[in-house]
Amino acid sequence: MRERLIVGLDVATLAEAQSVVRDLEGVVSFYKIGYQLVFAGGLDFARELAAGGTRVFLDMKLLDIDNTVAKGVENIARMGVSMLTLHAYPRVMRAAVDAARGSGLTLLGVTVLTSMDDEDLAEAGYGLKTRGLVLRRAEQALAAGMGGIVCAADEAAAVRKAVGPDLAVVTPGIRPAGAAHGDQKRVMTPAEAIRAGASHLVVARPIIAAPDRRAAAAAILAEMASA
Repeated sequence: MRERLIVGLDVATLAEAQSVVRDLEGVVSFYKIGYQLVFAGGLDFARELAAGGTRVFLDMKLLDIDNTVAKGVENIARMGVSMLTLHAYPRVMRAAVDAARGSGLTLLGVTVLTSMDDEDLAEAGYGLKTRGLVLRRAEQALAAGMGGIVCAADEAAAVRKAVGPDLAVVTPGIRPAGAAHGDQKRVMTPAEAIRAGASHLVVARPIIAAPDRRAAAAAILAEMASA
């Protein structure tokens, strides 16, 4: 289960991130680094973690013209990180797959953000509802040769059926029973997500904001194992 739990280093400073990693040493071996930490020295920290054998999920959600995405992916592949996100637009995915070919980088297509629901998609001009758009993008990610997709845990079962057994299905919005949902609208417990077919769970606040981070991570790992 340690290879399937990704702890989000969603903190404001490098010192805080280093503190989280120290607290979780020996319990957690996979971390997500996103925008907040990237703009506080997180890219160098990602290289440092990867060089030491810790797996890193770089959550950049790339979206740009094909050439710009490809050149970015080429450099990210050289960093030694394990996973990278980009928005699951077909042209973007195809460009990224070509750029990452031959590296060990797993590319993940972000389907629909877990902070969004049907009303949010309608406001943004989409004609499809959440689940329909998630499934379309999952199928497009499979066709493009991506390594996996990111979706809400309550969509994992449908996505797993659509993409088969081999692609990674990474689910944020994981909340242990009784935990506050925060800004997430489509959430699930760790056990429910594993049973639904998720390959990796991304958990941030329930662990990094816990009074005892090691105990919180261990409890989540135990719940994942029970499923």
